[in-house]
Amino acid sequence: MANYTFDVQPRLTQIALATAPTGMIADQVCPRVPVPAELFMYTELDSDVLFTEVDTAIGRKSEANQVEFGAKDKPGNTKDWGLEDFIPQKDIDVARTAGANFDPLSVATSGLSILISLGRERRVSNLYQDLNSYLPSLRTTLSGTDQWSHADSTPITQILEVLDSMIVRPNVAVFNKRVWRLLRMHPEAVAMALNRTGGTGGMAAKGVLTRQAVAELLELDDIHVGETFANAAKKGQAASKVPLWGNHASFIKVSRNVQSVQGFVEPFFALTAEFGNRQTSTRPEGGKGVKGGQVVKVVEQLNELLIAKEAGYHFHNAVAS
Repeated sequence: MANYTFDVQPRLTQIALATAPTGMIADQVCPRVPVPAELFMYTELDSDVLFTEVDTAIGRKSEANQVEFGAKDKPGNTKDWGLEDFIPQKDIDVARTAGANFDPLSVATSGLSILISLGRERRVSNLYQDLNSYLPSLRTTLSGTDQWSHADSTPITQILEVLDSMIVRPNVAVFNKRVWRLLRMHPEAVAMALNRTGGTGGMAAKGVLTRQAVAELLELDDIHVGETFANAAKKGQAASKVPLWGNHASFIKVSRNVQSVQGFVEPFFALTAEFGNRQTSTRPEGGKGVKGGQVVKVVEQLNELLIAKEAGYHFHNAVAS
């Protein structure tokens, strides 16, 4: 069988870049930052040193005190992610002859891009829901009446106490749909957001809060809700859809200004190193089907990296299953 190289397809690449499945939040909570090569150096911060107070006074004939920031450069590398799909030439010819308003290659590109995005969503959700991604003092597992699904819980009080105790205050909350629904309807949250007390509300307050209302209550910039499900069943078995984001809650500092994986001193939780853009290519495949066909390939090179564990707090099992 002949070997063919893949030819990059700019039009299909644009389709791949434009495919944005709803409910996925990986790019919002773990922003992409370009790197110049597959192998690179990135900065990991030590926030304890960054926030250590030093004497800034300068004597009349003395020099200013020198400091060294608690950051260290570490080697990193992007990882290769991608999928292929074979499109029979017969399907391409039929679509063209029939004057169909779709292109099989474009459809394949969109489908592959969704699956690749699903894989990235899984990686980011695993990273953000791993207890080891947080310092021991910045994570807690809730149970019983402390879980926000219990009527006697006080989630807003819990969250505010945690946020006020952190040296790097988070600006973003990350929930799944169930956690978000129970929090936005919790009597304590409704009462506090609407400033209801006594007989007009209190713990009996009922309502449904918007993301803006809860964000303002907690002094956050954004609330991101992961809504994506994945099929956990093996091929041939009945579908078993499970949420990628579990019944947990993370509060993290996300930097929207970082332009490089090196040289920053602002603490934030994580970023995604990206070499190049997501790319689509094709190659002819003559050994399959009656007339052969085209193989569509979508790839990207990424690596999700923790930058400062001090910039995140995690409530594990925030609500009961």
